[in-house]
Amino acid sequence: MKPDSEPATTPQPSSVALAMETKPPYLNEDWLSVLIGLFLFLVSLAVFFRLDLLGWAVITAVWTKPAGALASISEGYAGLPGLVYLAATYVFLSGLLGIGAAALRINVGRFLKGFAVVFFASYLAWFIGSWAYIAATPDKRQTFGLTWSLSLTAEAGFIVALLAGLAIGNFLPSAARTIKEAIRPELYIKTAIVILGGFLGVTAGEQLRLASAVMFQGICAIIVAYLIFWAAVYYVARQYFKFSREWAAPLASGISICGVSAAIATGSAIRARPMVPIMVSSLVVIFAVVELLFLPFVAQTFLYHQPLVAGAWMGLAVKTDGAAVASGAIAEALIRAKALSVQGVHYQPGWIMGVSATVKVFIDAFIGVWAFVLAWIWSAKIENRPGERVRAREIWDRFPKFILGYLLTFLITLGIGVLSPPLLAKTKTAMAQANVFRGIFFVMTFFTIGVFSNFRKLWEEGIGRLAIVYVVCLFGFVIWVALAISWIFFHGILPPLA
Repeated sequence: MKPDSEPATTPQPSSVALAMETKPPYLNEDWLSVLIGLFLFLVSLAVFFRLDLLGWAVITAVWTKPAGALASISEGYAGLPGLVYLAATYVFLSGLLGIGAAALRINVGRFLKGFAVVFFASYLAWFIGSWAYIAATPDKRQTFGLTWSLSLTAEAGFIVALLAGLAIGNFLPSAARTIKEAIRPELYIKTAIVILGGFLGVTAGEQLRLASAVMFQGICAIIVAYLIFWAAVYYVARQYFKFSREWAAPLASGISICGVSAAIATGSAIRARPMVPIMVSSLVVIFAVVELLFLPFVAQTFLYHQPLVAGAWMGLAVKTDGAAVASGAIAEALIRAKALSVQGVHYQPGWIMGVSATVKVFIDAFIGVWAFVLAWIWSAKIENRPGERVRAREIWDRFPKFILGYLLTFLITLGIGVLSPPLLAKTKTAMAQANVFRGIFFVMTFFTIGVFSNFRKLWEEGIGRLAIVYVVCLFGFVIWVALAISWIFFHGILPPLA
């Protein structure tokens, strides 16, 4: 771990394992992620003109029989074997990212060879993680005829991808070197975040139909949570575990805000080495799965009489988007069943999960604001030389550009939902198509994180201590303060009766 007294680390390219090039790239990965994400977002909006340009993209449903797992996102392309949709998706992304590789001035041929391994290994992990015995949540078991499952949701594919990547990176180093041009977790995750903005904008537009009190309470809750969580985690990491600022800031964002997206944005804003947010992201996914396994059942036991408190708690405490919404869905199924059996109260479906999604949307939307704040603090207060005036250009250079893409897609879809509610259904269809690629970019992120991660180097960098900080902060106060905040703002607000 590098002490603060050492000279600042020279900023490195935003991709890991990036080969040295003699010519400067046309674009850096930050801007490239914006362009790729916006391209996919805009192509998906062709549904407004009755053009189904992305409907052939492959999706993987939670499955018990492999033969029926793969399908197209749009019914207009239905009827072909699932492997055809998978091949079409691979060819499309190969072409798109091959153009991106040329813009980065890396060897396109080597990139495409490596990308073939990255894509198919990642998608295989996603496929395995979607097996019903792994992914089916308690409210879905009956649908699949199951009496038990691990209840991890399809996000278990992220864990499988991470483990597969770790196996290659640590036990097959020569294989890892042959695909190094395609090992670009930051490019993949930043592109996914740009697309995520549009998906969350639709979610926000739908949640505008909730009671205005719920929306207001959700905004208040996440502001309070930000102010408490971030400062507390940063203080613990610095004061008690002696982490440098480079490590403490992304760790604080990852634990306290929204996990992977916040860690990556913070790392970019403070110019941390690529390894820093990547290591934090790995921990975020692992602990989100741990929370998913027990928090909904705690909520059922103690909060069945305050269901919206439970929903807000899932949104504030669980740190990945999918796991947070899945936790809200599980908690809703469990709480509605118990409220009906114990109290004879039959709540309308959707409200508990809706509060979880609403809180999570506003948490995610705040990433851009927080990235700007941190970019200014690091420029003006931490790395600025005495007597030197911070320039606006310095803040701009530090600001993660992919956040602009994220905010743009979020505001466009939210604006459509607010200004023209009848168009919300088409917007939702468009974002469902774009979100297919968001999921693929996410799973490729975790596979490449694994390939990049060498246990020996990670131990030297202090991942063991990082995990201890995560455990202490998450289970020591983040979860319980989130519960207290949820209680303060949502206590007494009940869903309507069915």
